[in-house]
Amino acid sequence: MTRGFSGYHPIINFLWFVEVIGFTMFFMNPVCLALSLTGSLCYYVRLRGAAALRFCIRGVLPVMLIAALVNPAFNHEGATILCYLPGGNPLTLESIYYGLAAAVMLSASILWFGCYSEIMTSDKFIYLFGRVIPALSLVLSMTLRFVPRFASQLKSASDAQTCIGRGIHDGKPRERLKNALNLLSSLISWSMESAVSTADSMKSRGWGLPHRTAFSIYRFEDRDKSMLAWIIVGGIYVLSGAIVGGFDWRYFPTVKGGEQNVFTVSFFAVYLALCLTPTIIELRENHASADKTQPDNIGHCVQD
Repeated sequence: MTRGFSGYHPIINFLWFVEVIGFTMFFMNPVCLALSLTGSLCYYVRLRGAAALRFCIRGVLPVMLIAALVNPAFNHEGATILCYLPGGNPLTLESIYYGLAAAVMLSASILWFGCYSEIMTSDKFIYLFGRVIPALSLVLSMTLRFVPRFASQLKSASDAQTCIGRGIHDGKPRERLKNALNLLSSLISWSMESAVSTADSMKSRGWGLPHRTAFSIYRFEDRDKSMLAWIIVGGIYVLSGAIVGGFDWRYFPTVKGGEQNVFTVSFFAVYLALCLTPTIIELRENHASADKTQPDNIGHCVQD
């Protein structure tokens, strides 16, 4: 059985991602953004390990820097003027704060969608929406599946051409261009053949015929009920905090936040718990697995 958060029912995975990503995109309070970025980074590193750190350094960090620098260059609102740009437009402190907030929001969203792609596989998506919107769910599933397959095929074809001395980095510029075109031609041929094979397979399996049944290995268990209750209750509590102004924050014309009290802290605490839910589940189940295997190892050592 698949363990961790991915082992829960697909509806649980989907609802949690919709809730957390929605909160990330609409709550511009810097505390909420920091909590969302922390939760997304922890879970993404938990899922992908060292590859996640490389992606954050090479991909997410440059996006953050670009978003933080571009916003003050085009957004000139704010009452605190620091200086004037060469074009005569003012550079304001508020626009810098808003640029940083937008950069954090964008980075957290990218990481959450990265986690989503790891957990919400194509079979889960088809299971949820295959009967409601069968054509659209199939197209989305095939599109999401095609991207990693295309990248894998590109690497394989590129390695094969490199081994025979016809890689995209071998030879003179004209030869490199010719090798790149040959690589592109082989990829297009592969994708067309794959599409034909997929269409034949779908036709042989009865796609589009009425009264088709669907096989499913997912069962809604007791732990799914508990998790669904937590997602609903936690989401409602966080939404109530936003409605009563616990997450209020403005950047223009001056930076100002809402009143802070005990209830506001509780809203932030529940929001942090929601963001860290899958990471906590992974750590707890790994710890439980380690405790179960430890007595066996000790017994073997004693016998030896």
